Amino acid sequence: MSLPPEKASELKQIIHQQLLKMDVHGRIREVLAETIREELAPEHQQLSTEDLIKALRQRGIIDDVMKELKFVTDVNEKERTSAPKPSTHFVDREPPVLKKTNIDPTRRYLYLQVLGGKAFLEHLQEPEPLPGQICSTFTLCLHFRNQRFRSKPVPCACEPDFHDGFLLEVHKDSLGDGSKMVDAATMLSICDPVHMVLIKTDTFGETTLVASHFLEWRSVLAAENGITNIAVELLGVGTESKVSVGVLNIRLEMYPRLNKTLSPEVTNTQFALEHQKTAEKERLFLVYAKQWWREYLQIRPTHNIRLVKIFAQDENGVNHPVCSYIRPLRAGRLLDTPRQAARFVSVLGYERAPVIGGGGGKQEQWCTLLAFLCRNKGDCEDHANLLCSLLLGFGLEAFVCVGTKAKGVPHTWVMTCGTDGTITFWESLTGHRYIHRPINPDDPPLAEQPKPLYPYRTIGCIFNHQKFFGNCQPSDAVEVCVFDLHDESKWKPMSGEAIKSVCSPGTTSSVLPFPPLCASTIDPAVTSNEIELQLRILVSEHRKDLGLSTVWDDHLSYLLSPALAAYELERTTSISAGNEEFQDAVRRAVPDGHTFKGFPIHFVYRNARRAFATCLRSPFCEEVICCRGDQVRLAVRVRVFAYPESACAVWIMFACKYRSVL
Repeated sequence: MSLPPEKASELKQIIHQQLLKMDVHGRIREVLAETIREELAPEHQQLSTEDLIKALRQRGIIDDVMKELKFVTDVNEKERTSAPKPSTHFVDREPPVLKKTNIDPTRRYLYLQVLGGKAFLEHLQEPEPLPGQICSTFTLCLHFRNQRFRSKPVPCACEPDFHDGFLLEVHKDSLGDGSKMVDAATMLSICDPVHMVLIKTDTFGETTLVASHFLEWRSVLAAENGITNIAVELLGVGTESKVSVGVLNIRLEMYPRLNKTLSPEVTNTQFALEHQKTAEKERLFLVYAKQWWREYLQIRPTHNIRLVKIFAQDENGVNHPVCSYIRPLRAGRLLDTPRQAARFVSVLGYERAPVIGGGGGKQEQWCTLLAFLCRNKGDCEDHANLLCSLLLGFGLEAFVCVGTKAKGVPHTWVMTCGTDGTITFWESLTGHRYIHRPINPDDPPLAEQPKPLYPYRTIGCIFNHQKFFGNCQPSDAVEVCVFDLHDESKWKPMSGEAIKSVCSPGTTSSVLPFPPLCASTIDPAVTSNEIELQLRILVSEHRKDLGLSTVWDDHLSYLLSPALAAYELERTTSISAGNEEFQDAVRRAVPDGHTFKGFPIHFVYRNARRAFATCLRSPFCEEVICCRGDQVRLAVRVRVFAYPESACAVWIMFACKYRSVL
């Protein structure tokens, strides 16, 4: 095995540092002197290298050095350089976690170490995974003051082997003194918790939210030497929010060390004051909300069946005002347009909150943003909240709408109000946009009315981070609603001051933290090639079972690329382009007397086997894959489009050409 020069020099440097650390040179000198005294005095013969190594081995020095040297293999590097191999399960690559970090000596850091877990009793019977075996894993995601971290995946077990350290920077960015050294008293006023989310990933790549915990880190300010060890009990989510799922052993340490620590009485008093202040603000808002609701019901008795949602439960079963789930969110360089933001939100997976038992009732759970992003899937409310936050970040006046779809199914979507009064509905699950043109019920019967294209039936309320409106028009049917938000006879507003008191960042310690978006760790070209290779093997095996041979046409496969790119462009921008060139190229590639058939399909996951099983359920796709005839040539093209948070749109096109025989 040959190493590149820079790797070889780096390895030499590591070994040299290890030898210095263990003072191996000094120990060798002692052995050398001892060996010369004992063995060479009588004969005065020359000491060979073999003699010296033998003496070092006898005294156990070589064994000590080898024990101390730990070689860490970068799995990702190995995966990148090796040729892609088909596998039954797609293993998601994690970015290398261990990176060198430049520490600014003028700032304070909180070093959070996760030193293993215990009492994850659901995995008590979990067998030890064999080397190389794909198993379910736990991943811990952290967010603290606009910084995000992710642990290495560890196998699910009763005592999961977490061993990770995270360096969290503590600074007062809101007050502009980020360059100053923060003392203990100033840090005590920083009430942002460390939000920890535990995700389980099964062998098929499906993610489950296990726990969501807000860690109060400021106890370290009163600890001796600025170091404290705590056992954090994680509670379940949703209906299991009162049940313990496990315990994490966490060590907190301040860097640089604090010159002066606080007394536990001071920190406890601060926590009690914050809790009291938060509870009082929430109590006053609750009193106001009850009064608002009574006034709303007095307008019309039928208002009590309208979907007016003022509070919603998060994954921990805690009630928050709905306005606190929204905040203007800027995506930096990761998203360029509002429509691209809508496309990104739509490729995040849709999954209703799980409910134990039957009854068909919908489990109420509005996830915090970190839990939604780390799990990469959520309910329609999670999608609508994220899309509304992104559209507000792009400078639009956006609201989340709460209402129903067909058959009275509760639903949420997003609405934007243009400066010219244009009302646009955005469906967060699909990325579709609809212009709203209200029907005037007072028009004569023969007057032509606009036909609504959107799937929404009723609307009860709309809200964003600053405003909340209850629909008090005679009918809550969307098609007849007029969205003149300044007219209080149509929309009953809540007090902006009341909303601000409990929903503005920094007002109370219970306001939900908003993490920044992370860039994708997926390499679209590599991932496309891997899925395509796996699909070719699956198609060949499927045809072999049917007694059919398979011949692939690489040129035809390549010609399918423009169509897939055009489909994604159309989903993002609603503009169709490039279809003429694609059709012309296919006509040239398919000889006279031959027939061409193609079947495109779209997924938001990267599991080739699962995608293939779904494709076979379509009679059109099966017709292409199981094509019989003369001179049959098959083609498949996969195109992965990466979005933030490692979300992706996967387009697959199967095609075939064959001689038509009548």
